[in-house]
Amino acid sequence: MRGPRGRGTEVLRRTFIHIPGIGAKTERALWKRGVRTWEDLLLWGGRFLPPPARDLAQSKVEESARRLALEDVGFFGRSLPHRELWRIFREFRHRVAYLDIETTARPGGGCEITTVALYDGQSLRTYIRGENLWEFPQDVMGYKILVTYNGRCFDLPILRESLRARLDHVHIDLRFLLSGLGFRGGLKGCERAMGIERGDLENVDGYFAVLFWEDYLRTEDPRALETLLAYNSADAVNLERIMVKAYNMKVLETPFGEELLMDVPPPHPIPFKPDKGIIERARERISASKRASN
Repeated sequence: MRGPRGRGTEVLRRTFIHIPGIGAKTERALWKRGVRTWEDLLLWGGRFLPPPARDLAQSKVEESARRLALEDVGFFGRSLPHRELWRIFREFRHRVAYLDIETTARPGGGCEITTVALYDGQSLRTYIRGENLWEFPQDVMGYKILVTYNGRCFDLPILRESLRARLDHVHIDLRFLLSGLGFRGGLKGCERAMGIERGDLENVDGYFAVLFWEDYLRTEDPRALETLLAYNSADAVNLERIMVKAYNMKVLETPFGEELLMDVPPPHPIPFKPDKGIIERARERISASKRASN
């Protein structure tokens, strides 16, 4: 279930580090003194600030309130340090899309997009090379925030180059957010550490996805494509649960504690079913390749 919006309880409305002259140390000092919201800062918190910040605080807070009312996500994306973009999640959750792509390896280290999964917490859309991949750049413009895992280094550059997608959204890359929380081991490792299970796709990784696509091209077996879509969709859908869990962990680092926690959503149903035979066929190819290299 989605958490409530507004009402002055979200961490974004308690954020001051986007005000020039206020860093993490000053923000924590304000929280400790009872200055917990933008309204508090306007009423009496300015006296705790150094002169440069005090002069800017009122106008910046007033602008922040206006921008929030206008749902100007870009304002906060530009104003907040990248490592603190998680703070916008609850207020703007209804403008978020979770994104993941699959690619096929090419000689020389290149790759091309095979499928894309785009999930917004309500609906899941998939895009397939040779079918409807061209629709993605327009569809993704309906969102303001993209959440990925390693999208900064992988998904977004490939989408921009291959599809000429603008992708000028505010971007929360969970790889870096989770790394700051002590999680390692890639997306699948983070899922396991957070207790997120994959059912029939357990122990299936990105190399399998390459083989699923090759299997589909070679055999035209629709089960291979459906298995690939199931894998790609699980990657995108699980990002929401990871994002909420990471948000909660960050909130617990603040003085507000449990009052700002969000409910972790249940697993979203995926309309594609992975085929065990297709997975086993890919596993056999991987084993054969390892034997040949030894």
